[in-house]
Amino acid sequence: MDTMKLHLKVWRQKDKNDKGRMVSYEANNVSEHMSFLEMLDVVNDDLIKKGDDPIAFDHDCREGICGSCSMVINGVPHGPEKGTTTCQLHMRKFKDGDTVVIEPWRAKAFPVTKDLVVDRSAFDRIIQAGGYVNVNTGGAPDGNALPIPKVDADLAMDAATCIGCGACVAACKNASAMLFVSAKVSHLALLPQGVVEKKERVRKMVSAMDKEGFGNCTNQYECEAACPKEISVNFITKLNREFISS
Repeated sequence: MDTMKLHLKVWRQKDKNDKGRMVSYEANNVSEHMSFLEMLDVVNDDLIKKGDDPIAFDHDCREGICGSCSMVINGVPHGPEKGTTTCQLHMRKFKDGDTVVIEPWRAKAFPVTKDLVVDRSAFDRIIQAGGYVNVNTGGAPDGNALPIPKVDADLAMDAATCIGCGACVAACKNASAMLFVSAKVSHLALLPQGVVEKKERVRKMVSAMDKEGFGNCTNQYECEAACPKEISVNFITKLNREFISS
C-alpha cells in the first residue's frame, strides 16, 4: 500500500484565554485510504508516544451525520471535496509532500475552546428559541395520513438535511448563520405540523441569531459552496419572506 508524507500546520490553543499559534508537524505513513480524521489519529498517536499533548478536535459519528468534525482545511471549511464533511474526506485528495493548513472555525459566535475545537452551543440556543411544534390533531390521526404536496415534502427534506456543523458560518466573511437558521425555519414551515407557530418561530430564531453575534448575509453564497449537505441559499429567501410576513 502506497503511503505519503504530509507537512501539517495546525492551530494550537490551550484554552479560550490563550492567544494560540500555528505549529508544524510531519504526518508520516499516511495511506490514501485514510480519512482526514484517521490521519490526525496517527499524528496524535505519535505525539502521545513522545509525551506531547495531542491535537484536540471534535468528532463523533465519523459518518457525515453529526456535524462535529468542524475544521478549516487549506482555507476551506471541511476541505477541498464539495459536499463532504471532514470525517468523510479521504487522503487521496492530497499528494505526497503537500502542506496542509488546519484551523478551527473562525467566528465570534464560535469561540475556540482548545486547538481545533470550538463552542457551537450558539446553534443549540437558536434552535431552542424556535420552541416546540404544536399540532392540533383533534382525534389524533396518524401523522403519515396528513396530505403533503410532494414538492413541499421534498423541500422540507432538503432543509432538514442540515447537520448544524457551522461550515456556512466559517465560510462567510461576515460569519452569518443565515443558511443554518433558514434551513431550520424552512423544514418546519413547509410542513403542516410546523405551520401553527411559524411566525412566532421565525421571529424568535432570528432574534436569537442576532443576540448570539452572528453577522449579516451579503448574498455571496460562500455558505452554499461550503455546506457539506449542499443546502440551497434559496432557503434564505424563504426565511426573509417568513420574517417579513411575521
